[in-house]
Amino acid sequence: MMNKHSNSTISLAQALIERPSVTPEDFGCQQLMAERLAKLGFNNETMVFEDTTNLWSRKGISGPVFCFAGHTDVVPAGNLESWNTPPFEPVIADGMLYGRGAADMKGSLAAMIVATERFVSDYPNHKGSIAFLVTSDEEGPFINGTTRVIDTLEARNEKITYCIVGEPSSTNRLGDVVKNGRRGSISGELHIHGKQGHVAYPDHVINPIHMAMPALTELSQMHWDNGNDYFPPTSFQLSNIQSGTGATNVVPGHLTALFNLRYSTELTAKMIVNKVEAILAEHQLNFELNWVFNGQPFITEPSTLVDSVVHAIKTCCHINTELSTSGGTSDGRFIAPTGAQVIELGPCNATIHQVNECVAVNDLILLTDVYYQTLVNVLADPA
Repeated sequence: MMNKHSNSTISLAQALIERPSVTPEDFGCQQLMAERLAKLGFNNETMVFEDTTNLWSRKGISGPVFCFAGHTDVVPAGNLESWNTPPFEPVIADGMLYGRGAADMKGSLAAMIVATERFVSDYPNHKGSIAFLVTSDEEGPFINGTTRVIDTLEARNEKITYCIVGEPSSTNRLGDVVKNGRRGSISGELHIHGKQGHVAYPDHVINPIHMAMPALTELSQMHWDNGNDYFPPTSFQLSNIQSGTGATNVVPGHLTALFNLRYSTELTAKMIVNKVEAILAEHQLNFELNWVFNGQPFITEPSTLVDSVVHAIKTCCHINTELSTSGGTSDGRFIAPTGAQVIELGPCNATIHQVNECVAVNDLILLTDVYYQTLVNVLADPA
């Protein structure tokens, strides 16, 4: 076991993990990154929105713009007694770097910085621009982070051409999976109103549980679409149902149900809203429905960025990667609608958000090589 490592990526990852940047706190992580980037000639721009600190850093004024995107915030450590080592004291043991954020995603941020340092040194006259978009609220409500930075960039017509988001995409070994898109996500909070009363007098009550069941069953069993070459069929899932007073002899007057749809590019949010509300109306429910639009689906088809990443993984990892749209949402959903090509590539995700979060030291070193080779494939001047 040792606490320090001579490799630049690992030492930077350790320095970032040492900062307890529980969302939405950044705790100086972005400043540390900005100082490294400034030495390379990057122009650093800190954007603070409400409780969230964001960094937009760019080197160059011409296109194409190659952007590394990520977040410095981490989820809470949880029960400290369950950790084998303190979560914000990075420790290397048996080839693994332990600490909150090691995999999600301070290790990726460190690899991005070191890969960029190496690339700028090797190719000082590279094409286009390199940028970093880093937020501190990806793990939180995600309303004052990447989406606000993108709004700012769009307002001044500053476009990202290619973007790698450093989310931990790998499954069994580094580079085996790259996310080249994500499903859309839309959530509903459904309130069904009935009439409370004594169970012995059914003529005097309207039971919202009985009223809701046929509609919720229909929604859960509905065939929404067939998906397509990039996405599985749309999925409707109920996550919470709450009703009742706790007494067995009282019909409740209210039911609340929470649900989520992960949807493909075969549907739009408007189509989903219209269909759900039509079904609830058909069942003659007295309801209120509040929607939360978490993100639209996006896909980056085989193109300059995808091809460059696939080639880099083949060169550095000697494997063929799988393109996938599985999993939850990421900040890529805010970047892709601008027209950017977006993929997610990072270390293995087996321990993210868990106690004893960790990442293989060799994987972070290899990830640095993959990021570097991708920069070479996209921006190196062939001359």
